[in-house]
Amino acid sequence: MGNSAREFNFDGLVGPSHNYAGLSFGNVASFSNVKSASNPKQAALQGLAKMRALAARGFAQALLPPQDRPNFRLLRSIGFTGTDAQVLAKAYQESPVILACAWSASPMWTANAATVSPSADSADGRTHFTAANLNNKLHRAFEHAQSARSLRAIFKDDKHFAVHDALPATPAFGDEGAANHTRLCASHGQQGVELFVYGRVEFDAAAAAPKRYPARQTLEASQAVARLHGLNSARTVYLQQNPDVIDQGVFHNDVIAVGNGNVLFYHEQAFADEAGGLVQLRRAMECVGAELNAIRVDTKKVSVADAVASYLFNSQLLSKDDGKMALVIPQECQENGAVASYLQELVASGGPVDELIHFDLRQSMRNGGGPACLRLRVALTDAEAQAMHQGVVMTEALYHTLVAWVEKHYRDRLEPADLADPALAIEVHTALEELSRILCLPGLYDL
Repeated sequence: MGNSAREFNFDGLVGPSHNYAGLSFGNVASFSNVKSASNPKQAALQGLAKMRALAARGFAQALLPPQDRPNFRLLRSIGFTGTDAQVLAKAYQESPVILACAWSASPMWTANAATVSPSADSADGRTHFTAANLNNKLHRAFEHAQSARSLRAIFKDDKHFAVHDALPATPAFGDEGAANHTRLCASHGQQGVELFVYGRVEFDAAAAAPKRYPARQTLEASQAVARLHGLNSARTVYLQQNPDVIDQGVFHNDVIAVGNGNVLFYHEQAFADEAGGLVQLRRAMECVGAELNAIRVDTKKVSVADAVASYLFNSQLLSKDDGKMALVIPQECQENGAVASYLQELVASGGPVDELIHFDLRQSMRNGGGPACLRLRVALTDAEAQAMHQGVVMTEALYHTLVAWVEKHYRDRLEPADLADPALAIEVHTALEELSRILCLPGLYDL
């Protein structure tokens, strides 16, 4: 590959049943807003506004469609029977938490949909995707089937793409996708270093692990994905996440670090062995003819608590045409004094990041996901970009079509009790049938 590849960001299109169920133990924002009323229409429009703005700036922007909800297969598989309306009523009466799992809004965070390795890194010269099994949480453990189905519909040309099924759904292979994976490189079209960050080791009882919150990613899962993608061991690095920050609400690495190009932007407490990790990364970067630019944020400037509250690191680092980078941040970063002060210092430092782009993503933030959670990064050559399905690429025309679709089908208020309403399920199915036609993806859903 030459230097002609571009990084596409595939943002999750928020679904019509966006709700706050507070299902993600270890995700502070999610737990803090449990059972609050949500606004699906506002959530979808906020996400679309972000996609439109970045596309208008010239960044390569696309979307991944929402998943069908509720998950009737889950409810019926655990003994709820009858008509769809009866299944919902029984689940609401007997186990409202399980019903909430069936209505989970979490597929909007496409950073957890899969891990992606571009063709420059893989042994067979294809772009590889492995759907994440997300088996740490019931409400997410069923996403991988539709994630793989959607990815295969969009990246169906097996000359250029390989989409792998999720790893075995056992704790040993707990996999949370791209939220624990970063690619570092000189340019998107050249060979890069793939960094996998894990929280625990299944087959080493002596390995450090968090005590309060679960570590969702295992070393074994990261190694399995690297094998499936045919990665070169000299250009693949595995670092352990600091167990102490997991216990402070850093449930994925993308809550405490983000990378792009040759830049790793991270908090000093992100990794279990910061110094050793940087040595490994620098050595691997030398293999691809690049030099690591590590931007370390000291605790004395931004505490872990402030990083989690503002989602400073759950931002997007985007390469600009002038060789500099823009940091896409949620509005909450500007409302946190310590974080806002640090960011002013960052853009004035003369370093690679010289611009801040902020968005109002409160509906997503209140559910526990910021800008980086909402997108899956896929580096594609020109030929690969042409080979993928074009109906999901964000354009001004698609934006206006989707806004009209949202206005037509989405509610502007959703309460926990509404999850028992059979009319909501019908509304979602009707909306998704129309969406599959808009995106020119017939058969996308098994409705």
